[in-house]
Amino acid sequence: MRVLVTGAAGFIGSRLSAALLARGDTVTGLDNFNDYYPVVHKHRNLRDIQQHPKFNLINADLRDAERMLEICREFNPESIAHIAAMASVRYSMHHPLVYGAVNVQGTMNLMEAGRQVGCPHVLLASTGSVYGQNTPTPFPETAAADRPLAAYPASKRAMELFAHSFNHLWAMPVTVLRFFNVYGPHGRPDMMPWQWTMAIAAGKEITLYNAGALRRDWTYIDDIVDGFIGALDSPRGYRIYNLGCGNPVANTDFVHEIEQLLGKKALVKNVPAPASEPPVTYADISSARRDLSYNPRVQVPEGLGRFIEWLRQNGLLQG
Repeated sequence: MRVLVTGAAGFIGSRLSAALLARGDTVTGLDNFNDYYPVVHKHRNLRDIQQHPKFNLINADLRDAERMLEICREFNPESIAHIAAMASVRYSMHHPLVYGAVNVQGTMNLMEAGRQVGCPHVLLASTGSVYGQNTPTPFPETAAADRPLAAYPASKRAMELFAHSFNHLWAMPVTVLRFFNVYGPHGRPDMMPWQWTMAIAAGKEITLYNAGALRRDWTYIDDIVDGFIGALDSPRGYRIYNLGCGNPVANTDFVHEIEQLLGKKALVKNVPAPASEPPVTYADISSARRDLSYNPRVQVPEGLGRFIEWLRQNGLLQG
């Protein structure tokens, strides 16, 4: 299969690309190598795939509609795995405009390019944060998801709705995958698992909201990739699936696991949760289990152990 992967130098995009190449697919990766976090991490992510004979990397920006069309015409993808985005709920609180430009308009540019080359199956990486704070747990895909708490989830929900129109008008197969708190090797340095691990190892203070009572459905990267590939191979018109672990963990317990693995005690500062933070994220994964044979296997203790070992192997964490 010919797959166009956007955000291919990022955390999830690079791991998906590696898995697709390993099974024999041809991958064109797209990334704009922005400086939201240091690009050295993106180059590290590409080390195990950049020289693969079936991988081609293009430096391009979703906001360039003409370039998106050129790429789709040249590569003629059978599927588009759209993972590139401006991420982070908290960053979006202070920089909302870029989320409209990249996540909404950029996605429209990509989907319109796809439409013009024959409507390949488009898989959209969305987020469990679209559910906000008033959705019954576990979060079902049928929930309205119409009260996002920040620009990031709002932009992702808008992306989902625009995608529905492409399916309705032009029968473009679209699968929306709502990711829940992804972590593991190659994780981004701006995400909590990385930040907490580095701070605890260095004896620096970490911040826990509401005394660590917030619960998150931490989902290991390999499980996310397995779910993504299951969806890639199962176009079903327009569908939305949660990809989570289905097992929320209190942040205090998550931090405790890091303490155990590092052999160090965390210095914790307790502050009230900002308005962008729901008390819990909790995926109902029954639909993904049924349709995609999705079966998350890695729980937090094992996943954090693998993540910290990866940090050490890459010289990012001493001791």
